[in-house]
Amino acid sequence: WPGDFFGEIGATLPAGSPLNNPGGLAGVWAEENTRAAIFAALRRRETFGTSGPRIRMRFFGGWTFPMNLHFSSNVLRDGYEQGVPMGGVLSARPADAGAPKFVVHAYKDPTDAHLQKIQIIKGWEEGGETFERVYDVACSDGLTPYPETHRCLENGARVDLSNCNPNNDRGDVDLATTWVDPDFDPRQRAFYYVRVFQNPTCRWTTHRALATGVPPPDTVPKVIKERAWSSPIWY
Repeated sequence: WPGDFFGEIGATLPAGSPLNNPGGLAGVWAEENTRAAIFAALRRRETFGTSGPRIRMRFFGGWTFPMNLHFSSNVLRDGYEQGVPMGGVLSARPADAGAPKFVVHAYKDPTDAHLQKIQIIKGWEEGGETFERVYDVACSDGLTPYPETHRCLENGARVDLSNCNPNNDRGDVDLATTWVDPDFDPRQRAFYYVRVFQNPTCRWTTHRALATGVPPPDTVPKVIKERAWSSPIWY
């Protein structure tokens, strides 16, 4: 299959395999665009990554956040003053506090597809084994997660494979929520991180196929859901 762009080389894939994906991006929330401020952000782990698009996100955890904090114009101030940002460790749980609250806000890449949903992934250790649970916490197009599964339905977004134009009548420009862990155990150490999904877009192999007129192998997916993920917050 012709082409001179092979993406990153995975540990289990041969060099030049079309199953390799292009490299992603890393971002930091620094107080200013200086070397010192950027390294300070790295040291405090206030970082996030994406699979390629310039999706941005903010993520805070705390014990006393109001449940409508994501609507507030003071969300950043209160996030830092009353809690910790991504990469932080929650303070000791106050005696009168219940489960921790998390506020997350994600913004689409201005030049790419709309956002589909936000997830929070929780990890913990029990009996010498590690576990993870995935919660859909903010869904596009007015959808809401089912209480039993903590997942929302797909929003039906599609891609025109003849030209790779995404269907931007589905999805949202930004998504935000304040979320409480429904399965919180104060005796159990845990971590939480955010994962944000875009609507489907053409995979790089599909773009190359349109440019060359030669279809990629049938084993290669035609579309992909680009994503972003945050550093964890630890309890």
